[in-house]
Amino acid sequence: MSINCIAVDDEPAALDLISSYIEQTPYLNLIGRYNNAIAALQEVHQSPQLQLIFLDIRMADLSGIELARIISQSDKKKNLRIIFTTAYDQYAIDGFKVDALDYLVKPFNYVDFSKAAEKARDYFFMYENSLQAGSNEFKPILEQRPYIYLKVEHQLVKVDVEDILYIEGLKDYVKVFLRSTDKPLLTLTSLKRLQEKLPVDMFLRLHRSFIVATAAIKSATKTSVQVGTTTIAVSEQFKEDFNAFLNKWVL
Repeated sequence: MSINCIAVDDEPAALDLISSYIEQTPYLNLIGRYNNAIAALQEVHQSPQLQLIFLDIRMADLSGIELARIISQSDKKKNLRIIFTTAYDQYAIDGFKVDALDYLVKPFNYVDFSKAAEKARDYFFMYENSLQAGSNEFKPILEQRPYIYLKVEHQLVKVDVEDILYIEGLKDYVKVFLRSTDKPLLTLTSLKRLQEKLPVDMFLRLHRSFIVATAAIKSATKTSVQVGTTTIAVSEQFKEDFNAFLNKWVL
């Protein structure tokens, strides 16, 4: 697999470094380098083969965040991804809101760069698999592999769906509780959006704030379930689905 990419940075030294890292990575193909986001936007419009942008954030005229927002609202948002490269870590949340694959904080070395590049390789591997399966929508998380990617701090973390016990929604964030660790993963997304990425036959929405893995339910009443040592109430909104689930348990 070869991923066509460009580098965008208004600092010549940083642009040279990122370009050299791309050229050192066998599965990355550098097709352009730009010192401003407006020129990069023209490349986005003119090059259907472009797949990945290594993008600085603070630039004159058009910032990297603004460019990412333009892309996220276009029909290129699935087959064109962004990895931010910036000296300012305060933009990390903005980066996640535009679905950046990763967020590299300067100065970073080739090891850091290669980890981000590997996330891009995994993404496009799954994306191509979904296309080969005859789908025009990106569904690798459900249909191709039994895991999801969660944005945790400045990185994407791969999580086996069978490792998930339950998920708790907290306004703009969710907590994902796992079998393999006592500490939940905190990720910036909505419960509804995460639910769309989960296999419907493995998870059940019980409350506006909770999704549970059906295999993790140890006991149930008409109004709650027990997952490990945690009791999760069932709200009226989701009673119908819950009762259908309970009926499968009744002998």
